[in-house]
Amino acid sequence: MHTLSLLAIALCAALALAEPLIYEGETHLRNVRQLTFGGENAEAYFSYDGDLIVYQATRDSFKCDQIFTMNLDGSGQQLISTGTGATTCSFFVPGTEDIVFCSTHEHGAECPVKPDRALGYVWGLFNYDVFRAKRDGSNLRVLANSSGYDAEAAVSPDGKEVVFTSARDGDLELYKMNSDGTNIRRLTYTVGYDGGPFFSPDGKYIVYRAFHPRSPEELVRWNTLWSEQAVSPTRLELWIMNSDGTGQRQVTNLGAASFCPYMSPDGSWIVFTSNFADSSGSHMPNFDLWRIHPDGSGLDRVSNSPVFDGFPMWSYDGKKLIFASNRGEQKHSHETNIFIADWIE
Repeated sequence: MHTLSLLAIALCAALALAEPLIYEGETHLRNVRQLTFGGENAEAYFSYDGDLIVYQATRDSFKCDQIFTMNLDGSGQQLISTGTGATTCSFFVPGTEDIVFCSTHEHGAECPVKPDRALGYVWGLFNYDVFRAKRDGSNLRVLANSSGYDAEAAVSPDGKEVVFTSARDGDLELYKMNSDGTNIRRLTYTVGYDGGPFFSPDGKYIVYRAFHPRSPEELVRWNTLWSEQAVSPTRLELWIMNSDGTGQRQVTNLGAASFCPYMSPDGSWIVFTSNFADSSGSHMPNFDLWRIHPDGSGLDRVSNSPVFDGFPMWSYDGKKLIFASNRGEQKHSHETNIFIADWIE
């Protein structure tokens, strides 16, 4: 009996996978803690008061992403979205008890059908709408619901405006609206993908990712994927503009897939995700965290792991960094969980 118990313990240990919480060279990170355990968890963002985190996860009985909140230590996890359809891109509305997120639930309870793999590694432009709800999921109302893709929403620091990506005019462009869904206005006009926007902490700027076709071949590829309502994320550069859409300029020129830019509280850095340093040649390259000054100088590596790191955000006081990663404890290989670390300048 004792031998059987030891075998059972050994088997359980073998099933529990563990990668390090921190890797050599990650000098900006200290006291890394894992907040979620199991499933696919990502896009985690602090509340303005620093007490809560909102994030998306595919786990338990859900077959595609839903929106959850949790405390900073990972406790108190609560479902906010409807539990139907697919969701993405949630963000707290400062000065209120509300959350903005994007969901397909009004177009069907099932998960959207993923694009044909024959198209390569692409993201599907599903029929998302932008919603606003209380932190317990009540008082759900729609803010933007054109026919097609309305998603990737983030809220200004004063809580008065929402920036988001939409296909409403036949291309993927950035738009801004009041936080009650009124006064929608277009900010970008370049053919290609402008998306993934975030306001700077002072509200003066918007940082975002973009792919603008440069050659006839790239334009053909773009139009082909557009006809299939898909986009290829294999080359994305970071851009910045004034919050009214003027002064657009490119920040990175890395020739890689760079995304999820978020500006530091003092506006001096942009932290982001990129596969810039990957040399594996794999069809699934490795991503790490980086930071760069808004003028494109001072590229600095933040994470240094052999596994995926992405979706970073500084806390509003700049003392912590939250991100998603394949590191840490895993119930199954390649799980993505959410981590929080003390930030060391």
